[in-house]
Amino acid sequence: MKLPQSLTRLIESFERLPGVGPKTAQRLTFYLLHFPQEELEAFAEALEGLKKNTKLCSICKNVSETDVCSVCGDPARDKKTIVVVSNPLDSFALERTGFMGTYHVLHGIIDPLNNIGPEEIFIKELIDRVGALAGEVSFENVDSPEIVEIIIATNMSMEGESTAMYISKMLKERGLDGGKVKVSRIARGLPVGGDVEYADDITLGRALEGRFEIK
Repeated sequence: MKLPQSLTRLIESFERLPGVGPKTAQRLTFYLLHFPQEELEAFAEALEGLKKNTKLCSICKNVSETDVCSVCGDPARDKKTIVVVSNPLDSFALERTGFMGTYHVLHGIIDPLNNIGPEEIFIKELIDRVGALAGEVSFENVDSPEIVEIIIATNMSMEGESTAMYISKMLKERGLDGGKVKVSRIARGLPVGGDVEYADDITLGRALEGRFEIK
């Protein structure tokens, strides 16, 4: 027996999501089939608004509904301390620790096996941002002439470490590794291969506190 095309299309759409196999996709589809119409329409509206109403912050590249996100636009934040993370979920995890600096979201890590190089993620934008803060170039959204610290908080995987080393190398090549700029790596409170977004608040807090300078 063939399923109606509308069900098949939704099942195939769910299967494109990470961690969702055919059986899970079928269960989700039939669950939604029995949703009240009003709730289903609200769900569809939320999905439609996901791309329509969100953008990347022009400064840190985190997800936002405005050109400058709430963190970058908060005057209480320490603009001279930037934590570099792989994805937005990592920044949300670090927010739970009470961190009061700002972020830079790469939207990925360097992963040659999956054809992800430095050009595919927001490393150049990070280097330009640091250069602007350090007084190397002008940058309209930056109001401070110096920066204290860049904390690289990519995951403790081979790809995360390679990304951290590449960023440090690029900062050195631009002459941004000393003087006004300090480059640090979060401490190994996280297990090797562990993801930042899944770590608990205490572990993340200790990893930030125990960070070490990259020489």
